Parts: sequence; C-alpha cells; structure tokens
Amino acid sequence: MKEILAYQMTAKDAPFEKTAIPVPEPAEGDAIIEISGCGVCHTDLSFWHYGVPTRHELPLVLGHEISGTVVEGPSQWKGKPVIIPAVLPCGECELCQGGRSNICQNQKMPGNDFHGGFASHVVVPSRFLAEVPDAALANHSLAELSVIADAVSTPYQVIVKSELKPGDLAIVIGVGGVGIYAAQLAHIMGAKVLAIDIAQDKLDQLAEFGVTATINSKGLDIKEIKNQVKGANKELGASRFGWKIYEMSGTKAGQELAFALLGIAGSVSIVGFTLDKLEVRLSNLMAFDGQLIGTWGCKPELYADVIKLTAEGKLKLKPFTATFPLSQINDIFKQTLEHKLLKRSVLTPDF
Repeated sequence: MKEILAYQMTAKDAPFEKTAIPVPEPAEGDAIIEISGCGVCHTDLSFWHYGVPTRHELPLVLGHEISGTVVEGPSQWKGKPVIIPAVLPCGECELCQGGRSNICQNQKMPGNDFHGGFASHVVVPSRFLAEVPDAALANHSLAELSVIADAVSTPYQVIVKSELKPGDLAIVIGVGGVGIYAAQLAHIMGAKVLAIDIAQDKLDQLAEFGVTATINSKGLDIKEIKNQVKGANKELGASRFGWKIYEMSGTKAGQELAFALLGIAGSVSIVGFTLDKLEVRLSNLMAFDGQLIGTWGCKPELYADVIKLTAEGKLKLKPFTATFPLSQINDIFKQTLEHKLLKRSVLTPDF
C-alpha cells in the first residue's frame, strides 16, 4: 500500500478535501489499521470551527475515535479488530509509570499530532491497541464500537476517578454526546442517576437504558434547578450527602450549575470543555470537604473494562450512534455544528 485515501482539513471552516497521502514510514512496533469507522467528536469541531489549533500543522486528517482491523504490523496483531485509544501515551515517562498515562506529556493523538481517522487507513503504535473480542461484535458493528475510543472511555475514566459507588446520586449535566454514555455507565454501576439538559429529546433517550429521573433546565435559574434536584433526590431515595456531579455539557451555564450543586462530601467532575471563564467560590470545597476533579481522555489500561461491558450486553451503543459514509463528512460536520443530529455520528470509509 502506497497511499492513504482521506478527507483532510485545510483551513478553519473550509470544506474537507478528498486527497491521497503517502503512507508514513512505520516505526518499529507500528501497525497499519484499515479503518472501519471514526466518530465525530466535539473536539473535531473545536479544531475545524472554533479555532482551537491542532498540534500538527494543516492540512491534517482529523478524527480520533477510530476502530478498524490491523492489516500490517506485529504478527500478534495482524487481522485483529481493534479500537485505537484517543490518547496514545509513551508508556515510559514518570506519569505513565505512575498510573497517569492518559496525561502523558509525550502522548500522541490521532487527528491532532498526526493524520487521523477520517481516512481509509491510519498508522499508529501497536503497544496500546485495544482488541475487540467476538462477543463485543455480536450486537454492534466494529464501526459503531469506534465511539468507545473517546465518547465512552472518557466518562468511564472520570466515573472511576470519582469513586462512584452503588446507591450514590450521580448527577449528569448535559446528556448529548459524551453525557449519554456517562449516564448509562453510572446506571450500570448501580448509581441513582439524575440527568439534566435543556433538550427534551436528549433526556427522553435515557429511558432506553432505564434512567427516568430527568430535569429539563431550559429557562430555569439555578435556584429553581437546585430545588428540583433536591426533590428528585428524595424521590430516588438517595443520600443528601456525597453527590457525584458530572459536568458534560462544556458550557459556562453547565459548569456554574455543577459547582452550585456541590454539597457536603460531594464532588464535581469536569469533562466538558469551554473557553468561557466563570466565577466560583472555591471556599465551598473547603466548607463542604468537597472535591473538584478534572479528567483528560482515558488511559489505555481501562479500555478492556469498557469493551467487556459491551461484550456482556450491559453497555448499549447502537441506539445512540448513527453511521454515515465518509464522503458525507462536510454535511455531517455542518449538521453536528447546528445541533441537528441527536445520535453520535460515525463516518465509515466509502472510497
């Protein structure tokens, strides 16, 4: 194989251009993956529309939620279906050796540091590939499983970091995109889940996996939302203490609400990203003995846990993903930007 077919970003807001790029010279341990699917993430929109710079200069093939089959590379990987972690650490540095590989400062990210997944193939280090067992493919296509690379694994990591326990109240703010998987994972782990969003159609989706406690916060001020949260907590039979709050919306309003809901022995986990600044009283952390948790991606070691939940039929991805031909990338990005798509879009190569 001499060329990779791809759609690459050439400039902010410019249409993605179909192109052929030379196959990078594989380093020792690298694998060439024939791509089955690549999810469209808000991070991709940040690069393409919101002006967040990529680490690799343009033109660049975006896309970091990638699944596919190994066609070249180490013999133990050839022919195997895999998911590529969205963050590929070095595995050797202080952070990696200390269990914080997700924030490795030598990490490489497809579609940011090098050409990513909106293509026919991608070349990546094989060291941290996550193998997909046959059981996980029983109810999902390999393309649909691509969302595990970020949209599912990222909330899984933060739920683990927050030490969520069965019976805890888990408040998920923003249940589109990453948030819907956060709500589902918290439910799987035995939490009493309360979802908050301004879009009723997103809240309605949660019934698919048994979450029915929801608040449509559109037009409500923080005081009104807090009163409704207290009422929902009472109905769910959860404790008044130790609430686990997960901010997934990536909005100023969502982050302000998350911090306002922090109470005694509670925690706020920030997953959504915004450039907006806000004012909060950090002394609440002291007064409530609370925690403020940040998270970045997911360390590769946790991917097997997420894939296992899918293989066991506990984690549902199919109802919340929609696949489209990669040739429709410009239309899909436009619709995603305009919030016209309810499900997570996965682009599949159709060269």
